[in-house]
Amino acid sequence: MALSVRDVDRFEAARPRLEAIAYRLLGSASEAEDAVQETFLRWQGADVGRVDVPEAWLTKVLTNLCLNQLTSARARRETYVGQWLPEPLLDGDPMLGPGDTAEQRESVSFAVLVLLERLTPSERAVYVLREAFDYPHREIAEILDLTESASQQIFHRAKKHVADGRPRTEIDEVAARRIIDEFLAAATSGRTEPLVRLLTQDAIAVGDGGGKVPARTKAFEGAVAVATFMRGLFKPSRAKRDLAGGSPGIYVSTANGAPVVVAALDGRVIGVVTLEITADGIAAFRSQVNPDKLDRATRRWAATDHGEPLFHAF
Repeated sequence: MALSVRDVDRFEAARPRLEAIAYRLLGSASEAEDAVQETFLRWQGADVGRVDVPEAWLTKVLTNLCLNQLTSARARRETYVGQWLPEPLLDGDPMLGPGDTAEQRESVSFAVLVLLERLTPSERAVYVLREAFDYPHREIAEILDLTESASQQIFHRAKKHVADGRPRTEIDEVAARRIIDEFLAAATSGRTEPLVRLLTQDAIAVGDGGGKVPARTKAFEGAVAVATFMRGLFKPSRAKRDLAGGSPGIYVSTANGAPVVVAALDGRVIGVVTLEITADGIAAFRSQVNPDKLDRATRRWAATDHGEPLFHAF
């Protein structure tokens, strides 16, 4: 069924919100785009003249598509090569969605996206719709074919799971940037001790190469092990330059609402390192180097002025 210009416009008006919901649900920008496109195809095939509230109809279709995707994704990730990490979105990406409240900003933080992977699909859907988009439980129940009380129970359970995974209080952006600068100075010093002092005792480092870029399949654990790994990572070598195709520039940027380290080469983002920084020190490094998960970051990078690199790695 052909859509009228007005019906297409109604969908396009909803697209930014749909993409933001899908990204939080799936942790992948490319999969979010696919889910939104499939929602458009369902909209195109529907009798839209009988749809009283297009926003509610589109949200229901999208959310259920994402639930199906999450269920199949769990099976696929069992065979994923190495660690699976969410796809980072650089500052200003419209898929980040609303950031007016602390809850909205936190819902798209990398640390929370990692924690959301532990939830069941229904817990994740209820949490995202309620916490990030402030949907009332009555509407969430209609979207997910639940009772209102069930939606409330699922939300409280999901929120507790997320809270239990974040026992530390994070620090503000200015302090976080200072610690990142200290980290980069320590990492390039060739010494382990300055790095250890910046880390929590139970710090971890994990990378997602997707089987396309070398990345350790098991996380480094403990301050000494992580510091040793980071010192080696920044140590110059011809093998690293050959693997990367040159000496990437190192920048401090912002992704998912927090400072990150970006490695870029010839206008292409080849790595984004998110740091989980707490009042006790750096608790986690999560490195996204899978090229399939950096296409959108590269497009965003090319569209913005990021200045000169702090230095060139390797």
